[in-house]
Amino acid sequence: MLNQPIRNIHDFLLSTYFADGLRITFGVLCPSLIMAQFGMLQLGMTLSLGALCISVVDSPGPIVHRRNAMLITTVLLFIISILVGITNKNIYVTGTLLVVCSFIFSMFFLYGARAAAIGTAVLLIMVLSIDDIRPWNEVILYALLVLAGSIWYTLLSYLVYRLRPYRLVQQILSDSIYQISEFLRAKAKFYHQGTDLEKNYADLLQLQVHVNEKQDEVREILFRTREIVRESTPEGRFLLIVFVDMADLFEQIMSTYYNYKELHEQFDSIGILPQYEGIINKIAESLDDIAFALKTGGLPHIPEDLVKDVNQLKNEITLLESNSDRKYNTLGLIALKNIEVNIENILGRVKTINSYFNKKEKKNLKKRDVDVDKFVTRQIFDYKLFIDNLSFKSSTFRHSLRVAIVMLIGFVVAKSFNFSHSYWILLTILVISKPGFSLTKQRNYERIIGTVVGAFIGMGILVYVHDKNTLFIILLFCMIGSYSFQRKNYVVSVLFMTPYVLVLFDFLGMGSLSIARERIYDTLIGSGIALLASYSLFPNWEHEKLKNAMIDLIKSNHNYFHQVTLLYFEKEQNLTNYKVARKEVYVNTSNLASLFQRMFSEPKSKQVYMQELHQFTVLNHLLSSYIATLSLYNKEHNFVYLNFEELKPVADNTLYLLNQSVENIVVPKKELSNVPLIRRKNINELASEHENMIIAEQFDLIQKVAYDIFKLTEKVKI
Repeated sequence: MLNQPIRNIHDFLLSTYFADGLRITFGVLCPSLIMAQFGMLQLGMTLSLGALCISVVDSPGPIVHRRNAMLITTVLLFIISILVGITNKNIYVTGTLLVVCSFIFSMFFLYGARAAAIGTAVLLIMVLSIDDIRPWNEVILYALLVLAGSIWYTLLSYLVYRLRPYRLVQQILSDSIYQISEFLRAKAKFYHQGTDLEKNYADLLQLQVHVNEKQDEVREILFRTREIVRESTPEGRFLLIVFVDMADLFEQIMSTYYNYKELHEQFDSIGILPQYEGIINKIAESLDDIAFALKTGGLPHIPEDLVKDVNQLKNEITLLESNSDRKYNTLGLIALKNIEVNIENILGRVKTINSYFNKKEKKNLKKRDVDVDKFVTRQIFDYKLFIDNLSFKSSTFRHSLRVAIVMLIGFVVAKSFNFSHSYWILLTILVISKPGFSLTKQRNYERIIGTVVGAFIGMGILVYVHDKNTLFIILLFCMIGSYSFQRKNYVVSVLFMTPYVLVLFDFLGMGSLSIARERIYDTLIGSGIALLASYSLFPNWEHEKLKNAMIDLIKSNHNYFHQVTLLYFEKEQNLTNYKVARKEVYVNTSNLASLFQRMFSEPKSKQVYMQELHQFTVLNHLLSSYIATLSLYNKEHNFVYLNFEELKPVADNTLYLLNQSVENIVVPKKELSNVPLIRRKNINELASEHENMIIAEQFDLIQKVAYDIFKLTEKVKI
């Protein structure tokens, strides 16, 4: 294994982020370089502008969606370029057009992230063209050059995809596996002596958000790419099977949730828990190796001592169980055993995934029956949705109205002070303004820090570097850095972008230290306007989404538990419905955890029920973990319960409690109700049946957590 820092650099250079950076840099820079050879640099810059704007919508996703988005954006860029060119002689007409376009294209958020990117790209060309006053015949030429630049980049992106059609899937799938390995490391920390369980749990929830985001990206690309869905090639089958197994593996990892405080109280003195931590971390390293192999085309390896460590752990647990002193209680020993068995199952699945990388095995992989349509969300571009959201009840409408007003304010400020690059204020407002206050605030800080630091770096470069060849290399480096980090780390992206802009102006004969100062001033003005508006002008607060997010999470856990009970109560199981329910739980858990984190960035007066919300998130995560454990008892261990009729009242009451929890949130009750827990009559008789006892206790645990959620929802009145 490579040294970790070198491995991290190598991994980044093979990532989709760096690939995007190279593609965008080549697509933007190439037209200017070619045209400059013929003394037509100005025309080349306009071509590059078209390529730059179209690259905004070229984010990872199914090639059909990317292609369609780029073609739609190409047409819109051409139309807006003409409209701006023929109206920007009149400041009032320009201001009106800016307001109308800002509102309409900001409403594109209704149709998803890619549609929102189309709106941003169109507003970008408008902002960058707003001060460029020229005769009508030159306006047509300008619009045609923007069109040509857009088409050039679209063809380039499509060609790169066709040359290596599976590359993007490999990169995104690799990133999702890295996130799972990080989640597994966070689980390992629970076994570390003296660890802060509350903090680690908060970190775990945040990591679950990242895992879900990455899995959604993979699912979107995998299940919407025809070659892979049809599994017409060995590589397509391989990628699909790896993802399906990784989704099952994540469920296994999710299921390992226990009362870690009690485990530490019982077993810290004998030092067995650090062994669990070490083994889990080694499995995480094996996942890292799989992720890296996906990008490099190599073969992953499992450490030889990992299997030995697991066997040694089994032996130590056996010794503890045979201890005649009865120093440790039965439940604690059962927990240790269950965790060890689950680790064995996780390791077994990792070995299976490893075997897929063998070239002979890859050719012989069998087709999986996956109903892909149930795993992807289809966005319908319905005009009626636009009309229905023209109301202050719609957060997207309020955001669009705010953007329109703020862009007008920025335009008036820029014209009033007669700034030479007034579009920088509008550009800052455009990229900072987000639907929610917390996201706007975060992007605001990132933009300011990146711009100020980057401006000082850029000024240093212009003062001490005068050789044109060296400046060009620096320009190239900054371009790649800026475009590579624009999705990964916005602060770093802006930090690279500012020197890139300053060096570019120097090449165009407009470079001076005053340009750097003006960029800082314009950024501060634009940031201030955007942030103040997000707080005071039709603000969108996260607590407004809280009710729906809580209801969605409870409903998804309800459906997940229902599907798992069918594994026990029904002979014929629909695994597709089960997996869809599992996916919905992860999505809604991620949504609520993200919402909770964003609320911390908002003013204290807007942070409602923070303690209860944290408890609610914890309980629902605990519930889904227990449900995952129950499903694995059936799927992995093949445990059989002798009397299913005894479990049905417990299961029915659990579903009832979750339904009542939803009712409590929808219509808050003034008085607390008294819903009893269902107790099994012959619980003591099952003590001799280990498998029966485990399954029955798991049903009881799930019912108890559902009851806690029910009681909590009675207290929260939103």
